[in-house]
Amino acid sequence: MQNTMEHISPLFVFLFWFGLFIVFYTYIGYGILLYALVRIKELFGKKAALVLPEPLPDVTLFIAAYNEEDIIGKKMENCRSLSYPAGKLHIVWVTDGSDDHTNEKLAEYKDATVLFSPERRGKTAALNRGMQYVSTPYVVFTDANTMLNADAIKEIVRCFSDPEVGCVAGEKRVDTQSAQGATAGEGLYWKYESALKDLDDRLYSAVGAAGELFAIRSRLFEQMPPDTLLDDFILSLRIAARGYKIAYCKKAYATETASLNMKEEEKRKIRIAAGGLQSVWRLKSLFNIFRYGTLSFQYVSHRVLRWTLTPLMLFLLLPVNLVLALWGSPFYIGTLILQLLFYAAAYAGYRLERRNLRNKLLFVPYYFIFMNLNVIRGFFYLNRNKGNGAWSKAKRGPSTL
Repeated sequence: MQNTMEHISPLFVFLFWFGLFIVFYTYIGYGILLYALVRIKELFGKKAALVLPEPLPDVTLFIAAYNEEDIIGKKMENCRSLSYPAGKLHIVWVTDGSDDHTNEKLAEYKDATVLFSPERRGKTAALNRGMQYVSTPYVVFTDANTMLNADAIKEIVRCFSDPEVGCVAGEKRVDTQSAQGATAGEGLYWKYESALKDLDDRLYSAVGAAGELFAIRSRLFEQMPPDTLLDDFILSLRIAARGYKIAYCKKAYATETASLNMKEEEKRKIRIAAGGLQSVWRLKSLFNIFRYGTLSFQYVSHRVLRWTLTPLMLFLLLPVNLVLALWGSPFYIGTLILQLLFYAAAYAGYRLERRNLRNKLLFVPYYFIFMNLNVIRGFFYLNRNKGNGAWSKAKRGPSTL
């Protein structure tokens, strides 16, 4: 076997470098490029400061909940602590399918409107039904198990003073103080995600919103197919496709605990990945860069690659690199060793997590592999659960909030 590059198959060389570029660009390169583009843009001026409108408009705080009896008291306490006039903040719970004591507990709160249907058809169906009863100009969506900061509603309303904004995405924060093992990786992931969302917003528009906290102009709501898995993402991107921007508001944030354990985190990641694949198909019009310009670039770079090509390229890199290393090239032998070390660190992180031991240095590669592996699993989940919008909730760890 000769140590010359001329004997290496061009196909394997192409696959290696293409895969390496896609993985690097998706998780690091896009962030670097985005940062550079934002800095260039802001050399020519920044966004004007937004002013809180007076008088403050009426807002609906919309909570879709299923069997949340354990959190009702804490959530309502949080709703009442928000620094927004009580007469202008309308709290609406949609509790479709709940068969525990959720409705009985909510009946104790006279400032909450409860919309209940005994049939459970999933969160998206609950949103479609509940929005028919919303009459305020703005609606803020949040989850029952997330707690909002006191000024969240005011800061969201402030963002809507820009007429180009049709949706406001709040920041998601993960309380990892009680996290077990590698679920701490969820917190690290969301910190990086938050930084990217902020840069996306500063360049043009955030790319989607998280259901823990986001808001829309009520008139822009569109009924969605009831089997939609990522209602927040689909709804927000549909609004962006109509020419509005999605503002990212760091001053409005929702805090929730990390997943109870990695088994519960796996359940959540698979559902999100399946929803992402579903969204890529349903939002395929956004691929038209000639129509959507910067939004298309951001959408593909930040979202589509993560849910489609990148996981495939990541796991293909190892066998392709192995084939190239067999030709005796020192460079490819070196990259193979680096890959094997990374996977070894991920496996060590997995073994430690199984023993409820924590080592952040090893949990980062473990969580990275875990996250991408569940995208593959999400494909099979989507095929098995077509037409079903009612999914099993992932359990969260004990709250320290």
